[in-house]
Amino acid sequence: MDWSGGSLKESNKFIAMLILQAAKTVEGVLYLESTIDRVDARSVESLRALAEDASELRRVLIDELHKTFVTPLDREDIHQLVTRMDDILDLIEDCAQSISLYDVRAPTPEMKRLAEICVGCAEKVQAGVGGLSDLRDARAILAACADIDKLESEADHVMRTAIGKLFREEPDAKEIIKLRSIYELLETITDRCEDVANIVEGIVLEHS
Repeated sequence: MDWSGGSLKESNKFIAMLILQAAKTVEGVLYLESTIDRVDARSVESLRALAEDASELRRVLIDELHKTFVTPLDREDIHQLVTRMDDILDLIEDCAQSISLYDVRAPTPEMKRLAEICVGCAEKVQAGVGGLSDLRDARAILAACADIDKLESEADHVMRTAIGKLFREEPDAKEIIKLRSIYELLETITDRCEDVANIVEGIVLEHS
């Protein structure tokens, strides 16, 4: 896909690409949530294609960083933001692959709740990154970041509770291993969203 044309040639092309990457993150996690009870090879392939598309966008953005003398934000911040969001999509793909490979046909309520929290985190990432186009609205940006922190804490609690329940109630060791892996992948998605929030907070504070 060609990311070099149109509005991306404007001075705010880096912000535009970051916003596009955030939108792809939301698209990926919404797709995972909507298919979590019927993940198959087609689902995995769809998410793989989305992750590859986002990785290509990351490569283009980094190439533009090398070629551009003046950037709207610190170069390291731009690099870290696009990299962490790319990580989120990779984790979404990994999660779908694990569900498919492990043949998890009946997602637990905890899996579904973690997926819902991942959606909430990704939507707040989109809000926070989108706010970078107008840093004058710092309060709204920081509020989105604070919401991500709360959601990540909830995800951590859900994951720990779910794993504890597995060890107490699940007699099949293989099932424990499979579900624990998926819980941890879903929770790690929220960790990477929190990484994005921390970077965005730093940018807002730097420009306030």
